[in-house]
Amino acid sequence: MPSNLPHPGALPARFRRQRLLIVGCGDVGLRVAQALPSTVRVLALTTSSERLAELRGLGITPLLGNLDQRASLRRLAGLATRVLHLAPPQPEGWIDARTRHLTQALRRRSVPAALVYGSTSGVYGDCQGEFAPETRTVNAQTPRAIRRADAEASVRFLGRSNATRTTILRIPGIYAPDRVGGTPRERLLKGTPVLQSQDDVYTNHIHADDLARACIAALWRGKAQRVVNANDDSDLLMGDYFDLAADLYGLARPQRVPRATAHGELPLLLLSFMGESRRMDNTRLKRELRLRLRYPTVEQGLLPS
Repeated sequence: MPSNLPHPGALPARFRRQRLLIVGCGDVGLRVAQALPSTVRVLALTTSSERLAELRGLGITPLLGNLDQRASLRRLAGLATRVLHLAPPQPEGWIDARTRHLTQALRRRSVPAALVYGSTSGVYGDCQGEFAPETRTVNAQTPRAIRRADAEASVRFLGRSNATRTTILRIPGIYAPDRVGGTPRERLLKGTPVLQSQDDVYTNHIHADDLARACIAALWRGKAQRVVNANDDSDLLMGDYFDLAADLYGLARPQRVPRATAHGELPLLLLSFMGESRRMDNTRLKRELRLRLRYPTVEQGLLPS
C-alpha cells in the first residue's frame, strides 16, 4: 500500500478523507476498491441502476451517469480527489468521445489531484517482436487501439492544462483464475488452434490483482504526466502461453497451424491479436511505482491459490 495515504488523526475526517472516483468499476475496479483502506472513500460511476445495491453492499458510493451523455457527468466536477478511469471507449469511430466527456466534466471545477487511465498495449502497434518501452513511438493500427490513443491524448491534455498528475497505464491481456473468462481453459477445451512457432507472436500479460495494485500505486506514487507499462515478467510466444496453460490444467495442447491457413480457422478478433508482436518493458512499473509483483509470471498466476 502506498506509504503516503492519509494518516488518521491529522485533520477532521471530513477534510482529510480521500475520495476516489472509479469510472468503469468492473472486475479490476472492484479489486482496487476492496484493496483500499477505510480512510479512502470510494465512489463509482455506473450506467446501471441494477448495480446500485451491489456497489453499496461493497461499501462503494454509486453515482448514476453515462459517459455517452455529457449532461449526466456534471455532478462529477470537484467531487473526487483522485480518479481511476478504466472505462473502454465507445465501440466505433476514431476518437474516444467518452474520455473527452469525462475530462471536460472534471475541468468544470477543482480538478482531481491525480488521474490514472487504463489504456492498452495495443497503442504500440506491431513491434515485430521487439521490446516496447514507454518511450517507443505510439503506432496504433486498429480502430480499437486508435481510440485508446485518442483517450491518452485527452488525459495528457487534462494533466498539462489543469495541473492534474496523470498516469497512463498501458495494459496487456488481463488474467486471473477468479475472473470471468480469466484463463485460457475454455479456449483450450474448445480446441482453438494457435499459430505455428515460425509465425507466432509475442504476447504480454498481467494478473488482475497485480493490475489493481498497479492502479493504486499509480494513484499515489505516479509521476506527473507519465506512461507506465503494466505487465508482468513473462516473455512468451502466444502458442507457448497456451501450451503452458494446457500443461498446468492437464489438457491437450492446441493444434498449431500456419498463418496462411489461420484466416479460415480463427475468429477475426483473435486474428487481430495475432497480427501484432511485442514484448513490453516493465522497468518503470517496478522502479517508479515500486510495485513488487505477486505473480511475476503467468505460470505462477494461472493456477488457483
